[in-house]
Amino acid sequence: MKIYNYLISASIVALMVSCTSMDQYPEDSLSPETYFGSETELRQYTNSFYTLMPGIGTYLWYSQNSELVATNLPSTELLGTRAIPSKASEVGWEWEDLRDINYFLQYSHRCTDHEARNHHEGVAYFFRALFYYKMLVKFGEVPLYDEPIGSSDQAMLSKPRDSRDAVINHILQDCDKAYELLPKAHNAVEICAWTALALKSRAALFEGTFRKYHDGDPFNPNHLPWEELLKTCADASKLLMESGGYSLHTSGKEPYREMFYSQTPDPNEYIWARISSESAGKSHNANDASLTRGISLTKRFVCLYLKTDGSRFTDDPNWMTLGYQDECKNRDPRMSQTVLCPGYKQKGSAALSFTNFTSTKGGYQFIKYVAEAAQNSYDHCRSALPIFRLAEVYLNYAEALAELGTLTQTDLDNSINKLRKRVKMPDLKLAEANQNPDPFLMSEEWGYPNVTKSSNTGVILEVRRERLIELALENNHYEDILRWKEGKVYEKPFYGMYFPGPGKYDMTGDGRDNICLYEGKKPSGSGLKFFQIGKDIILSEGNHGFTIRNSEPGLERVWTETRDYLYGIPTTERILTGGALTQNPGWDDKLTF
Repeated sequence: MKIYNYLISASIVALMVSCTSMDQYPEDSLSPETYFGSETELRQYTNSFYTLMPGIGTYLWYSQNSELVATNLPSTELLGTRAIPSKASEVGWEWEDLRDINYFLQYSHRCTDHEARNHHEGVAYFFRALFYYKMLVKFGEVPLYDEPIGSSDQAMLSKPRDSRDAVINHILQDCDKAYELLPKAHNAVEICAWTALALKSRAALFEGTFRKYHDGDPFNPNHLPWEELLKTCADASKLLMESGGYSLHTSGKEPYREMFYSQTPDPNEYIWARISSESAGKSHNANDASLTRGISLTKRFVCLYLKTDGSRFTDDPNWMTLGYQDECKNRDPRMSQTVLCPGYKQKGSAALSFTNFTSTKGGYQFIKYVAEAAQNSYDHCRSALPIFRLAEVYLNYAEALAELGTLTQTDLDNSINKLRKRVKMPDLKLAEANQNPDPFLMSEEWGYPNVTKSSNTGVILEVRRERLIELALENNHYEDILRWKEGKVYEKPFYGMYFPGPGKYDMTGDGRDNICLYEGKKPSGSGLKFFQIGKDIILSEGNHGFTIRNSEPGLERVWTETRDYLYGIPTTERILTGGALTQNPGWDDKLTF
């Protein structure tokens, strides 16, 4: 493993060490005898931990392809083509960040400024919890280390994996330490006490529901208990909700949409965010990705949105054959603030925009995070990207209680119904949801059929609906699929809009046709974009039906239920430990131990 390196890289040390006199330690090494003595040095060191934040990349937040988001090339996770990793770097089995965190915690006691020490130790505990949470999600059982390991410490380097119980308890304990040590003042761009509590809420929900829905299968063969973890999630969420001082962003004409194209994260709702502003010298690619990069939202996703009166869109007997304009009418306002619908105008523009069919191939275009046209160039968007926000905590709280069977109407009013009120949607009623579970959400073709069947099924489904639409394109849905044991949903077709056949269509709602679908010879016409059926646009029924993505040979999606909920352990690491590191279920690395 790569956790034995006792020296951090010269580039980091050069940042941290400013003295250049000849009697100082050289800048390519770090000595605890000469460092960790002041608040400045602690901050300089712990700032390096922020590399563990979700990577901004150019597409990460809005192209985590799934059953809800289609891209030109599905990921290897969806295609089922993940290979057994040979090297640690191929799959993220890397430990340098953990070594640096543990190194700091081993020597931070040298600082006599107790307030500064507490703060930065809290930062370290948070990032150690975040590190292990990522490892838990990806690999399940992993070795636990609380101190840096030297290259000669063969016993620790050959340590077997610790149990899921030990790993999740370690994560939750580090979250608790961070919560106690960190300041409670809001800071959307730096770690505070509430960030640690938000991570605790997320981690406990993940592990509790993962155990519940994988009970007795290869990933939880020992029937690990799940109830206490969901209680922990609910308790952490409630503490943050009641004592954190956060509130939902409600200002503006379209508060949901406007929150996501702002360069400044609202510190009332955003608990932690990735800044992409001009002042920070950071940017991402939401505008360009929305317009030109082949990303599209699916029919499955659009169907999740309720009507404005709170009724289910998919209860309409004609929902499958409604055209684009009709299906966008009278829907939950979050739909038109996430999906390009007729009447859409980009921020700062007076002109109507319509879906770029060349890019989306008949799917729905996303507008979440899309800022003004001046940011349309590649990697020029500067809207802030949420990592944790209050809305997720509300959803975690409601889901944990729903899965426990203890959710009350008051709980819904204090969580999900606040999200609905922001967009002027009717309240979710517990009794009504349980009396009439949504058949669409339980269906094999369109829904999540693995949901627990009980008198509480209806509200579990409605809480999931709220999660899927409220947190859309926020870089966390893959974890939902893992913990709900719904990987088979990836094998379903990636449907887009419905078209009854060749013809001209108005996509803006202004009464003028914008696109023309045709067969055979291209027709004439001005002011239209033309798409040949079967070539430019694939329809599910030949010359009519849903547009369909990724139907080409070689893009068939396969999910292996007995393997794909975890990644494989790298072969080289198993060899180095002489088999002390066991392999995950379903992954055959051809080793005999």
